[in-house]
Amino acid sequence: MSDDEAPQFTLFKDCIARKLLASNPNNPSHDDDPESALDEFSTYLAAEAWTTLPPLIKTASHDRHEELSKSIPDLKESLNLDSISPGFTDTLLSYRLVSDEEDATRFLRNVIVDFVEQATAPPPVWSSTRTKECEICEREVPLTYHHLIPRSMHEKVLKKGWHSESMINSVAWLCR
Repeated sequence: MSDDEAPQFTLFKDCIARKLLASNPNNPSHDDDPESALDEFSTYLAAEAWTTLPPLIKTASHDRHEELSKSIPDLKESLNLDSISPGFTDTLLSYRLVSDEEDATRFLRNVIVDFVEQATAPPPVWSSTRTKECEICEREVPLTYHHLIPRSMHEKVLKKGWHSESMINSVAWLCR
């Protein structure tokens, strides 16, 4: 897995975890402990499925939204999942999370659709990310937002390709 794919893999794993929770809300292991059974299980399933995904999906991002929508116009119907890992399918069947192989494919297809929607979503409006405490000292005092990339550098940053346009207006909420 490349460095570009690591954040996408984590998002993909989280999409699987959400689908698992939605299909079994009484699961006692859905706590916030990163070492929980749910986290390990969703990581395993994500690793099994990740290798079979096309590179275009693995690198889905807001910056590549148009390219993705042109290449795969109807993701839910057109994505070929014939090479789905037997380990992925067998695991879902063994834990009775799906009833058959077709159901396992449908489960994965729904996870992929959710993943692509989240990965290609625009970043939040930075003013809506306001926190109650300073992001450095964590005190609850009056805050102002500060551009992480100075506005005077925006043009150069874009020209050099150091950051994507969606990250240009990233801010931190800091005390004076």
